[in-house]
Amino acid sequence: MRYRSAQEFAFFAANFGYSKSEYLELTPAEKQFLMKAYEEKTVADSTLLAAAVANAVGNVLRKKGKRPKKLWRRCPRAGDEKEREQAVAAVRKMEQTGDRRWVDLVYQANGIRRRKGGEKQ
Repeated sequence: MRYRSAQEFAFFAANFGYSKSEYLELTPAEKQFLMKAYEEKTVADSTLLAAAVANAVGNVLRKKGKRPKKLWRRCPRAGDEKEREQAVAAVRKMEQTGDRRWVDLVYQANGIRRRKGGEKQ
């Protein structure tokens, strides 16, 4: 425990690029929060790496002719709240008038064709 403060400063300087004066300005609580955030980032990075390696090994050892699994799945992006409210209001207005063109617009925006009977392809 003799070199604890020097060891902590070395950690902050090496990992976060803090100078001695910046390190001394931190409160003990701030130091703990930074250490916890660094630990969580390290765990998250190692988890992602483990998943990537497991996926790569699974793809290498897959049966011949079987499609490889994708590493990343597409996540829907978060939309703008105001834009979403405007879209919902427009759809409700069309629903009240009995206009169903908005359904065709949604299918068209997602690259899906509709059959005459209304079933998707």
